Amino acid sequence: MRAFALTATAILALSACSPPAEAPKEPDPAPAPAPVLAGIDLTKPLRALGTEPFWAVELTGSELVYSGADRPEQRAPQGAPNVQGTMAVWESTTGAGNAIKVTLTATDCSDGMSSRTWPLTAMVEIGGETLMGCAATVSAIMSTGESGRVVDGAQPAPAQPTG
Repeated sequence: MRAFALTATAILALSACSPPAEAPKEPDPAPAPAPVLAGIDLTKPLRALGTEPFWAVELTGSELVYSGADRPEQRAPQGAPNVQGTMAVWESTTGAGNAIKVTLTATDCSDGMSSRTWPLTAMVEIGGETLMGCAATVSAIMSTGESGRVVDGAQPAPAQPTG
């Protein structure tokens, strides 16, 4: 019996010194899908702009950059949007201490200055002022002419023959 007790004690002592068995590693969770509004990937660089007064907000992915005619540029950190239904909202505070809120809504928009149809309506609240305008991805804005729908990969309207 004493030999059994010594053997059991030795086995327990050795097992206490051995490393624990590794649990199987769980696979990394799949990344969350990018937030989308009106078919637009909200992680892409976006631009909201308006007229009377002229203003713009660039959503670069890391910051909101507000600018306008006769207005100082203001920058604020850009977090993830709060997307609910047909709206996406970013809220932050600029380096100048002004609260800024950018709301994009999945409704067509006309900027009033061109013949473009924008996929998003924009509302920007900053410094006690509410500004209304339109928005799209920067790539869509850059690939669209002065008329037509503002979409990624759009081709400029063909030139009209003169004669």
